[in-house]
Amino acid sequence: VQQVESGSGLVQAGGSLRLSCLASGTYAMAWFRQAPGKEREFVAFITWGGGDTYYADSVKGRFTIARDTGKNTMYLQMNRLKPEDTGVYFCAAGDGGVSSNQYHYWGQGTQVTVSS
Repeated sequence: VQQVESGSGLVQAGGSLRLSCLASGTYAMAWFRQAPGKEREFVAFITWGGGDTYYADSVKGRFTIARDTGKNTMYLQMNRLKPEDTGVYFCAAGDGGVSSNQYHYWGQGTQVTVSS
């Protein structure tokens, strides 16, 4: 199983960015992020079929997670970005849930920087 993220960038506050993760295998998938000097935190997850999604309160209403199983690709559409969204974003595959311990496969991470 391999995860490869893409879509990193620098945007101004209020802007948008879409991250993609190319992944193989029939797993639930998630996005986590890690800001400098902070622990990795949960952002969102989606079940294998895409029928269920769950978001951290800090991104609810601004971020949308989706997947295209035919393309083995998961997306994170990020709107109304805030400086506190800055960090390295990781995609992960596993059992689902909000804990990093529930995920077995991780991408290398992609940088998102939001300027104020």
